[in-house]
Amino acid sequence: MSKLRVGIMSFAHLHAEGYIQNLRSMPDIEYIGFADHDAERLEKFGKQFDSKTYPDYAALLAEKPDAVIICSENNKHRELVELAASAGCHILCEKPIATNEADGQAMIKACADANVNLMIALPMRFSATAQQIKASLAKEGMGKIFCANTTNQGENPDYHRAWFSDKTLAGGGAVMDHTVHVVDLLRWYMNAEPIEVYAEVDNLFNKDNRLDVDTAGLLMITFDNGVFVTLDTSWSRPSFYPTWGNVKIDLIAERGVLRTDYFNQKLTVYEDQQQKPLWHFWGSDPNQGMIEEFFASIRENRPPLITGEDGLAALKVVLAAYDSAKQHDVVSIEHNNKS
Repeated sequence: MSKLRVGIMSFAHLHAEGYIQNLRSMPDIEYIGFADHDAERLEKFGKQFDSKTYPDYAALLAEKPDAVIICSENNKHRELVELAASAGCHILCEKPIATNEADGQAMIKACADANVNLMIALPMRFSATAQQIKASLAKEGMGKIFCANTTNQGENPDYHRAWFSDKTLAGGGAVMDHTVHVVDLLRWYMNAEPIEVYAEVDNLFNKDNRLDVDTAGLLMITFDNGVFVTLDTSWSRPSFYPTWGNVKIDLIAERGVLRTDYFNQKLTVYEDQQQKPLWHFWGSDPNQGMIEEFFASIRENRPPLITGEDGLAALKVVLAAYDSAKQHDVVSIEHNNKS
């Protein structure tokens, strides 16, 4: 089996640092390097990861990679997806798919027209915990799901990448950053679509008043199967917290409760260099499973398990939440398809 040649477009997103390690661990993948429009990032991460770099995206695409992983600022996703699709590359794009619905739809169309795969980086479906929950629900032993209580809290990513707190580049704050993971899991678990959102969005965790994006959000989401969901999506953890974030979902059903903490497989590590306790996860790596699925979809000439349409469905909840917070009212969501 010939190796698939893969490059990374931008190191703006934190996850690029993990993806490069994932790629290098795969014997059937040839990682060819990365490009970035930010010269400082290009030099910094090129040295840090001993990686080949390209002065611009055109130079990377001129190497004719089979696929690219896009880790740019959120508002640049459309530009880079269209560029990669026009070069015939399959694409794994960091979440959220875009900062607005029109860009998301344009990205999906560009990839369909070019006959290349578009997968959105929503890795939680590939965690061992999520896979077990999905299998349990398929057995119908829990009966009808009535409601869910969920969280996706974390520290402010601005500590590591300043663009996360730039509304133009990120499209929003904690609600934009954290909502999509939980929504995607719930859509997948229940094969149902969110149809209504009520949200309270604020800047509670911006004590020095330097950020122009939200840091806290509480969403109440109704799905078309009648399930009611609450979601705390916030950057509420301090910089000295042991981990960057967490995802927890409690599914309350007819014959019991499924309580899940997706990052509970951890060791607490104390070391002089960090000067704070850290949680090192020893469980399965959802990102590895996601990347393996991306490449499997290319080799098998089929759509990936998480499509552009899935990414767009999750984004619609984010945009509805922001609208709801402005209107102080429930906002409806329309879906053209279910995946």
